[in-house]
Amino acid sequence: MHGLVHLPRMIDKARAYKAKTLVEYIYPCPLDKIILNFIKSDAEEFVNFVNNHDETQILDWIKEKCQNRNEREKSFINQQILGRSPDGKERWDFFYEIRNKIAPSRTDITTWVDLIDLEEGRLQHQ
Repeated sequence: MHGLVHLPRMIDKARAYKAKTLVEYIYPCPLDKIILNFIKSDAEEFVNFVNNHDETQILDWIKEKCQNRNEREKSFINQQILGRSPDGKERWDFFYEIRNKIAPSRTDITTWVDLIDLEEGRLQHQ
């Protein structure tokens, strides 16, 4: 959405958060916080906006929030999200626990985005 990876997923999570149906997902997670910082918003403002506006209004709001951002900045933020790995032993242990429940042979999975894709069936188990 508007050239920002993770944004549609974040909108879905914010709506689930408001509806108290988030279950095991986390809002705002560290990936969400990267987007929030980029658009100069906070978790509460984002939740309230996306829950009170339709997709076209949300897109217009995001465009307005990004009006002073160029494609290079968007690309940088996208790479920050796509390349983010656990930071610290406890986070890596948690990461491996999830990965190993799904596909222990997938040692190539090393980023949160890849783990999400594996968990949600967008990557094949080997």
